Amino acid sequence: MSILRFSGVVREIGTFVILDRIDASIAAGDRIGLVGPNGAGKTTLLRLAAGVDELDRGVVQRRRGLTIGLLSQEAHFDPVFMAAPNLRTAVRSGAGALEHLEAELAELERAHRVTEPRYEELQHRFETLGGYSLDQRVEEALSGLGFARTDWGRPPSSLSGGEQTRAALARLLISDPDLLLLDEPTNHLDLDALEWTEEHVRRRTGALLVASHDRAFLDATVNRIWELRDRRLTVFRGDYSAYHRQRVERDERAAKEGASHAERIAHEQELIQRYRSHRNYTKMHEHEARLARLTAEQVETPKARRRLALPTSALTGVGPARSGTVVVQIEDLVVGYPVRATVGAAAATPADTPVVGGPDPRDTDRTPGGPVRVARAPWLVAQRGERIGIVGPNGAGKTTLLRTIAGDLAPLDGRLVLGSGVQIGYLAQLRGAAIPGTTVLDALTSALPITQGEARSYLARFLFRGDGILKEVRMLSGGERSRLELALLGILPSNLLLLDEPTNHLDIEAREALEAFLRDSGATVLVVSHDRRLLETLCDRLWVVDGGLAAPFDGGYRAWRTALAEGWTVAGAVAAEAQRLHGDRAVGGAARGTAAAVAPSAGARTPAAASSGTDRPRAASRPRGGSKPKLSKDAYRRQKAVVDADLARLGLRKSHLELALASPSVAANFVELRRVTSELADVERTLAAAEKAWLELEERAP
Repeated sequence: MSILRFSGVVREIGTFVILDRIDASIAAGDRIGLVGPNGAGKTTLLRLAAGVDELDRGVVQRRRGLTIGLLSQEAHFDPVFMAAPNLRTAVRSGAGALEHLEAELAELERAHRVTEPRYEELQHRFETLGGYSLDQRVEEALSGLGFARTDWGRPPSSLSGGEQTRAALARLLISDPDLLLLDEPTNHLDLDALEWTEEHVRRRTGALLVASHDRAFLDATVNRIWELRDRRLTVFRGDYSAYHRQRVERDERAAKEGASHAERIAHEQELIQRYRSHRNYTKMHEHEARLARLTAEQVETPKARRRLALPTSALTGVGPARSGTVVVQIEDLVVGYPVRATVGAAAATPADTPVVGGPDPRDTDRTPGGPVRVARAPWLVAQRGERIGIVGPNGAGKTTLLRTIAGDLAPLDGRLVLGSGVQIGYLAQLRGAAIPGTTVLDALTSALPITQGEARSYLARFLFRGDGILKEVRMLSGGERSRLELALLGILPSNLLLLDEPTNHLDIEAREALEAFLRDSGATVLVVSHDRRLLETLCDRLWVVDGGLAAPFDGGYRAWRTALAEGWTVAGAVAAEAQRLHGDRAVGGAARGTAAAVAPSAGARTPAAASSGTDRPRAASRPRGGSKPKLSKDAYRRQKAVVDADLARLGLRKSHLELALASPSVAANFVELRRVTSELADVERTLAAAEKAWLELEERAP
């Protein structure tokens, strides 16, 4: 039975028709993905379904009592949400009906009326609706969407725009409406939060209509696809991959039928001319009638669609030089910002998007006016032709690392070497504000003096045609701005492409065109992205940035996620690499690397302290050189007390973590499960180092 139905829906703006005669329905439990190019009307259709916009013609029928929740791309938060005293309360308010029942129950309890039938009835409803697990679900949503516990007490008005959108998503998921409408819900989510959202949406029993360009998200969450194309809606069964196959087959079949129909028309026209020339009017009229019937037939032929076509060579016409074998080499590189921003500037910076002068929110170095250390990369190498994805949580330092390689930021410490013949092409995630009055054509010709004809021809590859090249840059949509940045990237030859979230705001066809270009390009590629399909299809190696450290991972995205579930950590990888490169000399350094990932209860220091080497774990210390002289009784007693204390502390922490793994609340929360397993792996590794130190100490006993 349908809970919502569109019947002949038409939406117009002036003389432009956005949606034309839309007929579709949503049944209870349906999970539908809404796809189409930018500007096709996906957001408009969602707003019509929610009753936010008015339609021009047609009817939108909704089941009586239907509850609908809408998450917009540009979230407009209601006053209740923004006025909440803290983030936790704001998200909890999504379950308004449960909070109302909770208040009624509390009032009856205060009045000592718990024996009345009314109290029993309310308590039963409260339990059936999951009221007793509400706080747990709120905490799981906040944790799953990337909010640290320290953020839960912040008022919503103090959050950045991206954080407010994530909080609104958490509140919407807690409300659990009958019909959930999501418009690009994966924006502002890092990989962990994205996977948590994906799993939560997949477990929902209510109906879902989601507009998204994230193909992996659609494959995981939907079982039907609505395609908006040429102002009309077509329904396909299956997930996005199934839809893509059906669409390709349908377009190929329609193209063949259209070509065959055109051939028959041409043949009839030829016969008519032949019989006319032979004055055989009977046959001529017979074929004229056939031609009229063929012409009257409506054969659906796919319209030629404008597609993004990235050029294989630079606009200058000169190909990139061949770089050296080693393109980027990093040793003990510390990235960050040289001078801490003022409090006001820091407050104005989105917490999940580091910018010039803006401190990373996870940074722990609070020296006023001092450098902001965001991350340390002990050893990273990119060789010619490699395609490497840079991944990690929001705010970990991925963009900072990429900007340092691009030369936008100076290294705070360590060594960064670019290979011979390297020509950099850099696509930044944060674009500077456009100069008022600057058009798309001006942006190109100011970067490279070329004729207007050459500029028009080049910009047409990026879907800027006609008057579109005269549009002001500051008036461009997100997708148009991304296409312009890609056009400017291709002006000069590059053999090292540094791309920061290149698929942001691009529709699916543009993403696929970019993927194909990068796969066929001979350039070395370093790409920061949360687009899992891009990472899976393009990158065979990763650089992982987390916890103030960066480490390489030899494998693709799926292999990395599998390794994470099995306990792989950046700190552990750094320690293992140090051991491989430096042997016994790396024991202390390895312990320092793992200590950065162990929680405070396990004696960890900040990433900055770990990188400076000022907190060497005493249990992992060992004498240098081959000889191991005996210790005096006092020295042995003091060192043994230290090692025994470390063994007891680490053993206790290991026991606590193993108990936490058995907790149902941890097992049900992917993010918390990953944190506990990662910490357990690090504690076990540090414990092994402490046990080795104990054995060495016993060898030196007096």
